[in-house]
Amino acid sequence: MSDNKNNQQGQINIELDEQTAEGTYSNLAIINHSNTEFVLDFVSIMPGVPKAKVKSRIVLTPQHAKRLLRALGENIHRFEAAHGEIKEVEQPPIPLNFGPTGQA
Repeated sequence: MSDNKNNQQGQINIELDEQTAEGTYSNLAIINHSNTEFVLDFVSIMPGVPKAKVKSRIVLTPQHAKRLLRALGENIHRFEAAHGEIKEVEQPPIPLNFGPTGQA
């Protein structure tokens, strides 16, 4: 009985509903930070559309942001070991105002 109790203490039951499991597509992440948090805004920009909306926002403590960086780096390393190097293609800069610029 005590072994079962110890196993349960070290585990977290994480639930994933169907809508969340579908995920949200993003092809741009905007990252800002303050002295207490990191804010990651995930955006989906479509070609020829002058406006885009933030699809998801994640707010992290600096400690969790660093853990995320490390975990993402480890996963990219494992992916590249299995599938080859991820090639970065040069893309034109994305304007962050997403609309017409003002004129004087």
